[in-house]
Amino acid sequence: MDKNTVTGFILIALVLIGFSWYSQPSKEELEAMARQDSIAAVEQQKQAEAEQAKAAEAAASPTIADSSALFFSQLSGEGQRITLQNNKVKVNLNSKGAVVEDAEIIGYKSRRREGDVVILGKEEASMKLTLPLKQENLCLTDLTFNVIEQTDNSVTFAVNQEGKQLQVRYSLRPDAYMLDMDITSQGLEGMTMPGQSALLLGWKATVLQQEKGADFENRYSSLTYKRQDKSVKHLSETSNETKDIEEPLEWIAFKNQFFSAVLIAEKPMTKATLATTQPSGDNAAGLLKEYEAAAQIDFEASKPTKLQLYLGPNDFHILKDHSKMTAYGTDADLDELVYLGWWIFRFINRWSILYIFDWLKHAGLPMGLVLFLLTVIVKVAVWPTQKKSYMSSAKMRVLKPKLDELSKQYPNPDQAMQKQQAMMQLYSQYGVSPMGGCLPMLIQAPIWIALFNFIPNAIDLRGESFLWADDLSAYDDLIRWSTDLPLIGNHLSIFCVLFSATNLINTWISMRQQQNQFTGEQAQQMKMMQWMMYLMPLMFFFVFNGYSSGLSYYYFVSGLLSIITMWYLRWSTDDKKLLAGLEAYHEQHKNDPKKVSGLQARLEALQKMQQEQAKRR
Repeated sequence: MDKNTVTGFILIALVLIGFSWYSQPSKEELEAMARQDSIAAVEQQKQAEAEQAKAAEAAASPTIADSSALFFSQLSGEGQRITLQNNKVKVNLNSKGAVVEDAEIIGYKSRRREGDVVILGKEEASMKLTLPLKQENLCLTDLTFNVIEQTDNSVTFAVNQEGKQLQVRYSLRPDAYMLDMDITSQGLEGMTMPGQSALLLGWKATVLQQEKGADFENRYSSLTYKRQDKSVKHLSETSNETKDIEEPLEWIAFKNQFFSAVLIAEKPMTKATLATTQPSGDNAAGLLKEYEAAAQIDFEASKPTKLQLYLGPNDFHILKDHSKMTAYGTDADLDELVYLGWWIFRFINRWSILYIFDWLKHAGLPMGLVLFLLTVIVKVAVWPTQKKSYMSSAKMRVLKPKLDELSKQYPNPDQAMQKQQAMMQLYSQYGVSPMGGCLPMLIQAPIWIALFNFIPNAIDLRGESFLWADDLSAYDDLIRWSTDLPLIGNHLSIFCVLFSATNLINTWISMRQQQNQFTGEQAQQMKMMQWMMYLMPLMFFFVFNGYSSGLSYYYFVSGLLSIITMWYLRWSTDDKKLLAGLEAYHEQHKNDPKKVSGLQARLEALQKMQQEQAKRR
């Protein structure tokens, strides 16, 4: 850098410094600027405080309804709580929306909280009805209705505006769980949307746990619905499910194990969407599931729209009687809310078990004794099949020495077909059927399964104590602890232990009988299989430990009676006389033409095929 350049930079710096010093404000000017800044800060603070006060005033002041809205004068205000009651149910309604807030089912005590069972609780359920109009959607829950008529079991809500009126009337039927709901209107003709003359239903509810065992109760709780002129169906009990229903619906039920809220429409509901959700997270305790239903209900401005709510127990006879109170009569099939199994099991329960149970119940007997006598009657009914099954096994037992001798004639594995054919021929000669013991057992199985469906759904067992069980509809937990253990939970059901023990003994008896029926390789295979069979009682214990004590008690008594029956049959059966009878049959029929059974004919055909293949080789 040369001398001239350095001199130029120095002169520029001096000029800038001099200009800055010359242009700085005086002391008086600095004081004036400070005063102006203070005034501006004060003004900004005052403006902010004014805006905050204005916002607070706006938040505190009530919202002014849009004067152009239909029934605008009823869009604000507090609701009035109205109670309807008979000797069956107590229903609480609110004039804000003219809705049902909750209902208490009189005489059925909650197992989880004090007082009667509450269904459709105020905090857990809501029903929203919306009427689509040309200018707006009229939501009934936004309106504060006036009470224009009230008695002990009926109330009429109404809103009025310039010749237009909307009424909602509730009427609780005497000595019943049925609440009738009529919606009528005046002056709304021509205001509805073309082609959309329907009320839009939005119904939600969180189902609270009512019983002691949440898992068991949840297994029998479901969102259930009845299709028009078709069968009753339900969504999944154990998983989340959403379903769009194409068919019109007669009713929709929010059902738990022993109680239901059922919405019934005079004209079938259409375009329904149903959903069930399993609660999860920290707030899921005490909750079973969440139900949601959306549908359209036919609405005509010139005619009343009739709805009904059944708010009561899942009692077969009560539901049957209330079906007659609906627009569909007995075809409403409300009794199918009591699940009695698939059609064959339902038939057995409906036309036999239910009648026996009612007969014993009406005799005034304790429920523990009712279940005991029911089990005895069922055992007596299946006695002929059980005896026939045992005698078939006994015949094969006394013929075992002959089967052993026959097995020695076919020692090679490649002679299995010949040995099997010879054994079938021997059975035929002595009049013994290897399948004779299986068919009677198959006849008993539907009854066993039918009672598996009947007992958990019998509301008569709810709250009934017997021996150490305080509630036959839930597990007995005389032995319990504070921490949940894997597979077993926090209790030990004594009835379940007794049931598993009798099941183990019966399995042992059955295995001994089957060992006497098989020879050779079949006997060896049975020895391997019996260990798997012995594991079944253990599996039953882990499954039934959380089931109702009434069901475990029934299976215990049934198993105990089976042990006694088998002991009696074994004691009363003389093997020598039985063998003598078989020998007499053999002598009497040894000259008869041989009749080849279907199974034996197939075995012979297979044997011939094997022989032909051997010759070709």
